[in-house]
Amino acid sequence: MLYYEDFEAGRTFPLGPYPVTREEVISFAREFDPQEFHLDEQAAKASLLGGLAASGWHSCAMLMRMICDGYLNRSAGLGSPGLSEVKWLKPVFAGETLAGTMTVLSRRVSKSRPEMGILECRWELFNGKGEKKVEQTGVNFMRVRQP
Repeated sequence: MLYYEDFEAGRTFPLGPYPVTREEVISFAREFDPQEFHLDEQAAKASLLGGLAASGWHSCAMLMRMICDGYLNRSAGLGSPGLSEVKWLKPVFAGETLAGTMTVLSRRVSKSRPEMGILECRWELFNGKGEKKVEQTGVNFMRVRQP
């Protein structure tokens, strides 16, 4: 089990790999972001994206899955108040495999709740060519092992 003390500033955790399938891109889009360039390959080729691409929200959901698998589900996590920044830098195309990192930017123990650590983190996703696709910055709350 990982606790606040295990998340030193500068530490990184690997995320992924996560294969992005055509079926998943279309299924997510059909349910949550039904724009043509997420649903139809021909429309997507003719769009600004240039091919069938995942919704930005789908990219965030894939990243969340990788966060859970990478470290969160084996940690004493206490939730999050949210993200301060989400950047969809390049389209995430069907057929790509994503991988990335979580980096601890800073950390501190809560003054009002000393059993809770506050981690400022950056999450980055890249495709197999090393192109950065998604970047998020936000906070994770983590239980302190020894308050």
